[in-house]
Amino acid sequence: MTERLVELDGRRLKLTNLEKVLYPEVGFTKAEVIDYYARIAPVMLPHIAGRGITLKRFPDGVEGGSFFEKRCPSHRPDFIATIDGPGDRGGAIGYCNLDSIPALAWAGNMAALEIHAPMALGADIESPQLCVFDLDPGEPATIIECARVGLELRDVLAGIGLDCVAKTSGSKGMQLYVPLNSPHTHDHTSEFAHAVARVLEKHRPDDVTSVMAKAQRPGKVFIDWSQNSRHKTTVAVYSLRAKASPTVSTPVTWDEVSDCADGEPLSFTAPDVLTRVADLGDLFAPCATHVQHLPPT
Repeated sequence: MTERLVELDGRRLKLTNLEKVLYPEVGFTKAEVIDYYARIAPVMLPHIAGRGITLKRFPDGVEGGSFFEKRCPSHRPDFIATIDGPGDRGGAIGYCNLDSIPALAWAGNMAALEIHAPMALGADIESPQLCVFDLDPGEPATIIECARVGLELRDVLAGIGLDCVAKTSGSKGMQLYVPLNSPHTHDHTSEFAHAVARVLEKHRPDDVTSVMAKAQRPGKVFIDWSQNSRHKTTVAVYSLRAKASPTVSTPVTWDEVSDCADGEPLSFTAPDVLTRVADLGDLFAPCATHVQHLPPT
């Protein structure tokens, strides 16, 4: 096993097997994964720092096995603190708090390709700071149908005075986030998301479902309101995904969503995203700062 000692932001980090290919189809290596996370950190950290992060690790790359790691490993560097997160049936878990460039680089070195985050901060796990609508297409529906539903969902939310931000899932769907950054409960966000999903389902019954049963999903976009549950996480903005190429959960403009609804592709890889951030900045920034209040349900 090859090793290399590096210094990032004053922290020493031991990196291993940098030449290991984690995305065989395109030859994307662990070194490139670590480099991506180190370079995207300035815009990613405001959205994950202070949240109990779940790591999805692929030690043998995307074509090998994977596992979720909630409990922050005991062999973590001393500069990575633990924090409260969603927990499980066994009670509280000490999650990793990825709050620095070295912490994200360490996660990349662990082959944690995917980073998943809850809606609430560890400091107040009972109060979600975001409300999410996870748009999941049932085949043969695709992200094109998700974009069409996303535009309608944006308009419904705007009609009650709420702004939202869109991002691709980095896989086959997309998510819309309503920034809150104010006291709410998980029950409130879940009930609100469910109510809005039912409105769209009633308006477009042939295209949209709010029902979790997989038998209801073929050819429709499932609006997964349950991702607002206290015990759920969603893939974090700017996280890599374990696909054939290193696609990323990428914030997008509403013009891009509209173009996708008309059939344009909406998928970005790690190099694409680094270029986008250099050109456009952090399109997801409102999710960390914009204060809004959901109406009563």
